[in-house]
Amino acid sequence: MTNPVSQALHPAFAARFPGAARRLPWLVLALLAAFPLFAPALGLEYYVGFVRRVLIVAIAATSLNFILGYGGMAALGHAGFIGVGAYTVVALVEAGFSSAWLAWGSAAVVAGLAAAAIGAVSLRTRGVYFIMITLAFAQMLYYLAVSLRTYGGDDGYGLYTPLRLGAWLDGAHAHVFYWVVLAVAAAIFALFSRVAHSRYGHALRGIRDNETRMVALGYPVYRLKLAGFVAAGAVAGLAGGLLASHNAFVSPGIMHWTQSALLLVMVMLGGLGRRWGAPLGVALWLTLEEALKMHTDYWHWPLGVLLLLVVFHAPQGVAALFDRFGAKGGAR
Repeated sequence: MTNPVSQALHPAFAARFPGAARRLPWLVLALLAAFPLFAPALGLEYYVGFVRRVLIVAIAATSLNFILGYGGMAALGHAGFIGVGAYTVVALVEAGFSSAWLAWGSAAVVAGLAAAAIGAVSLRTRGVYFIMITLAFAQMLYYLAVSLRTYGGDDGYGLYTPLRLGAWLDGAHAHVFYWVVLAVAAAIFALFSRVAHSRYGHALRGIRDNETRMVALGYPVYRLKLAGFVAAGAVAGLAGGLLASHNAFVSPGIMHWTQSALLLVMVMLGGLGRRWGAPLGVALWLTLEEALKMHTDYWHWPLGVLLLLVVFHAPQGVAALFDRFGAKGGAR
């Protein structure tokens, strides 16, 4: 079986550096896993939490990239499912539950059910109508969260007692939560990569390219799209549950439409429909945001300039630059 990353890179690059294409993901994973161990010695302990946040947001962005990049479903309310997952954790904590696995699993299930209900209605529309109806549902969820005074309403809800991972994990290491998030992120990336190149993934891309033709060929288009929408919503809910534990705080702002738009920008920055586009876009955006905030209060306009540069020089995303470099290397 062809290595997924080898397919993601340009054939010329894979031909010149066959070992690098195969080992690069494992090298990145190893560096990320080792980062909490050597970060204190380098004075970078603060950035352990930052990398953990990047991984969580990348999980949500990967789920959006799956339905948008592969399925052509331009949802502008994906942050709503993140919020559903986060508030599921809040509800369980308020009810007295303390198991992290129960909370995160429930976050994924409840968000998946919400995605099934919303998708059952939204997927009967097309184009700009689909964008607007997903936005409308997300805003409904946002105002519902604002009205929940039991969970803090507009002021948010603080998770002052950390969720328990288990007797042997809780005391294992100070950064065990980081490694759990890394393992979940790696599993999610691998799962979506495998699904995207399965028969279902090819059918989903066929629907994206020409839905009428897929209907004529006898494919159950509505059910295929709904299945992808529900899976993406469930993964976004899982990311929301992890984000609630990471921040130890949840507020309605997590599901505002601006968060959905930001998630969409990150996906397009990295590369729409590309395997590593979503995590690359999230890492680039959040890293630049973090760096610029340390030097100026007007950090928004450099990021705006970055988006303009990507639009004009890499319209297919930063991940597409690998193709360009690979083609030049092959020519040389």
